[in-house]
Amino acid sequence: MKKKTLAITACTTAMTLLLAACGGGNTGNSGTAEEGNKAGTASPKIKLSIWHNFSGDDLRAKAVRAQIDKFKAEHPEIQLDAQAIPPDGYRQRLKTVAAADEMPDVFFTQSGTSIKEFYDGGLIQPITSLLDEHPEWKNNFIPGSLDTLSFNGEVYATPLSGSATSFLFYNKSLFEKYNVKVPTTWDEMMTAVKTFNDNKITPISLGNKASWLAQSSIISSLADRATGTDWFKKAVNQDGAKFTDPEFVQALTYFKQLSDAKAFQPGFNSLDNTQMEQYFVEGKAAMMIDGAWALTNMAASGTEEQLNQVDVTILPSVPGGKGDPKSMSGGSGGGLALSKRATGDQLKAALELIYTVSGPDAMKAIAGSNSIVTYNVDLDESQVMPLFYKAYNLYKSVKLTPVYDAYLTSSATEAVNNGLQELSMGGKPEDIAKKIQDAQARDLGK
Repeated sequence: MKKKTLAITACTTAMTLLLAACGGGNTGNSGTAEEGNKAGTASPKIKLSIWHNFSGDDLRAKAVRAQIDKFKAEHPEIQLDAQAIPPDGYRQRLKTVAAADEMPDVFFTQSGTSIKEFYDGGLIQPITSLLDEHPEWKNNFIPGSLDTLSFNGEVYATPLSGSATSFLFYNKSLFEKYNVKVPTTWDEMMTAVKTFNDNKITPISLGNKASWLAQSSIISSLADRATGTDWFKKAVNQDGAKFTDPEFVQALTYFKQLSDAKAFQPGFNSLDNTQMEQYFVEGKAAMMIDGAWALTNMAASGTEEQLNQVDVTILPSVPGGKGDPKSMSGGSGGGLALSKRATGDQLKAALELIYTVSGPDAMKAIAGSNSIVTYNVDLDESQVMPLFYKAYNLYKSVKLTPVYDAYLTSSATEAVNNGLQELSMGGKPEDIAKKIQDAQARDLGK
């Protein structure tokens, strides 16, 4: 894309120059003309704001921020207010400003339900014209990548990354030391949990302080294995299935079994995602169920020796499950959405910012940061860590199933998140299932 200069020409410039030319001998007007001329020497900057949650020290966050910095350096005529907000509080911040109709000009939002809420609220505008302007970019996204970011035939964001939320990472050395089989069935998983506990090793590292982790990384895949994807979509639409159905209650029961068997470290509901990943990479836990973001996080914090101990697979199958066991929850990640209020030169600037942060060069940079993307890039194996390369190929080889919070309403998502914490503290699967069902039905008016 040719670099464009985006500037607003002050509407008073012509008048100022005219006054300056005509008033040379008029001392009464000379001061005013001179001040006007000074005011007209520089056009006022375009003000543009962007919010995102790439605030950490991981390689992906740095790669995204580098693209924003690149845009800022290339456009001195734009006054860019870029805010990096920690992920745990990011969605709530967006909801708060959305309620006050004070959205930033450009902002990162997750695909599915999250962006749909902004669309339904009339808060965003499409970026289809930007894609059409760059067909080489548009046509290189993996088929289906734009579906959960599109409405009514218009695209409202392009994914900055691929969403794979339920990798099963495991420590090869610990499995070999205690002669434990990498679990492919639920019975094997529970056997592994018991063996590691017997040997004073935390079976599974979990940090569920923000409550979304267990939902996104564990129950999304585990429940799909029990219920199947078709059932889930019917339950989401409250059309032929309910979250109180036996198969979903059984899925919650599997999670409770893990908690009751002390599969997770003590106090896991008070640990955050970063602490969970650090705990695992340091060899204090035998397994960790986490998303693709863990790859770039571990690459940033783990030593080569630590990372060489880690391997990756998918969650085990469950008895009598109706879903595909060769699958994981995932799809397109979030992208940059465009505020409905952006118009004129500000709109042009916002679109160029989105292209800089989401375009082909950015996709290559993000993939090179050990991050999965739903974009066709020539990935240089020598430039990424071996674990990422294996996980990336695993991601491309399995079926992707829905991530719960990308489909459920906000209230139902909150019911799942809070419910999984309740289960770990003695709650009953049937009670949690009813809360989820009630929230989804209420939000849909059914």
